[in-house]
Amino acid sequence: MALTDKLIRDKLHALRRELEDISNLSATSREPVALDQQSVGRLSRMDALQGQAMAQASERQRRTEIQRIDAALKRLEDGDYGCCVECGDDIADKRLEIDPAAAMCISCAR
Repeated sequence: MALTDKLIRDKLHALRRELEDISNLSATSREPVALDQQSVGRLSRMDALQGQAMAQASERQRRTEIQRIDAALKRLEDGDYGCCVECGDDIADKRLEIDPAAAMCISCAR
């Protein structure tokens, strides 16, 4: 059963909002780590730097996913949603249900 354009749009917007909410909640963990070794020991600072790096990597992944969602919304607006951007074939409904931002059919994605 294919989803309607409205349901797809709503699902994509909900996913985008969720990613933005997570991004906003994790903003402090991506902030620079203080250099003051009087208040933070060397190992604690290393842990903080590692935590910051992981938070920044997660943020990059979220931003990439938001870009995929925006591209899917644009394809939906242009009437190209559900068509593989690589070969032009239809993307399977099941694939779009699982990943509504999918831009390629399963063959091209491999």
